[in-house]
Amino acid sequence: MSNEQKDPQPKKPQDQIGLWLVIGAGIGVTFGIIFDNLPIGISIGAALGLIFGAALSLKNKK
Repeated sequence: MSNEQKDPQPKKPQDQIGLWLVIGAGIGVTFGIIFDNLPIGISIGAALGLIFGAALSLKNKK
């Protein structure tokens, strides 16, 4: 018998949308601080993060 054990759960691909949402929100916070308008910066950053995440997610599925 082999000493190597199999993982009980298969590895899942990374959640691209969630990753880009976090990156976009971080960039939005930075721009919000720079331009002294944090709520607008976070909103725009999160929206851009969702757009990029969805676009890359669809691209990776093909």
